[in-house]
This record gives sequence, C-alpha cells and structure tokens, in this order.
Amino acid sequence: MGARGYNIAEEGHVVPVLNPASISGGVTGLVFGMRFASKANIIIQWGALAAAQGAVTLNACTSEAGANPTPIAFDRYQQLLAGAGNDVLAPRASVTAAGYTPSDVPNTVDVLHVQADELPPGSPYLQLAIADGTNVDMASAVAILTGVRYQGISNQTTTV
Repeated sequence: MGARGYNIAEEGHVVPVLNPASISGGVTGLVFGMRFASKANIIIQWGALAAAQGAVTLNACTSEAGANPTPIAFDRYQQLLAGAGNDVLAPRASVTAAGYTPSDVPNTVDVLHVQADELPPGSPYLQLAIADGTNVDMASAVAILTGVRYQGISNQTTTV
C-alpha cells in the first residue's frame, strides 16, 4: 500500500458474494477461494427487514462447488446505528463456528474478517450462509480479498 492509499481493484480482489436480494428462506453466497489471498473481509449490507434474520455463518469448503462445508470461527465488526453519519464500526468481536444472529436494525453493515492461514487444512474456499424465515428481508454481500499473491488490474479469479 502506497502513501496515497490502497487501490482495491489492483492490490486486492473484489468478489460479489451475494447480489442484493431477498434472503427469505435463507441463502448461501457464492463460494470463493482464498488460495491467492491472505485475508477476506466480507461486507454484508442489511437492507429493509420485515423481521429479525437468522444466524449468519461462514463455511470453509474443499472445492469451489461448496463441497464439505464446515462452519468456522471468524471475527465480526458491526455498525450499531443506521443512517448517515453512522459509519463507525464497533470493536472486533470473535464469533464461534455456530455463527451469530445479526441486529434487526435495517440499513446497517457487518464486516466479517477471516485469515486464510486459519482455515482448516484442505478447505481453501469460503461460503457465506444466512438463515432466515419466511420474512422478506433484504441483504447483499461483497468480499474484499487482501494480501493477494498476483496483483494488477487482471488478477486471478477466485470463483472457478
């Protein structure tokens, strides 16, 4: 990272994990690989919420097809208040493999942090899972991978 900041497009990698959609009935995000990155920060943006969402978990998988999903522990940063001027995240909190139940405050953000070297051996892929009832709750998620091995505008894909 230079003195002028960090260029995500060239020094990192952006993965669209969950496009903006209803999470009614629960969803799993796009599986992505950590083979070429040292860290993943998954940003979940909670939209309109009809009711509280279910548990959020992260699975380590053995393939890009999501084989052998195993829930893992991770760190979470939470935006506590919605709206303009409330872009400050709470301190890091450790989350067990059982996951966490997010706040039911709409229009907030959670950031999940995972180190590649903490993934189980033979499971270099990640998958976001969000449980939800029959409510029409909206969410989206994007992963920002950092510490990428091959930097540049055409860095390696992590989803195939």
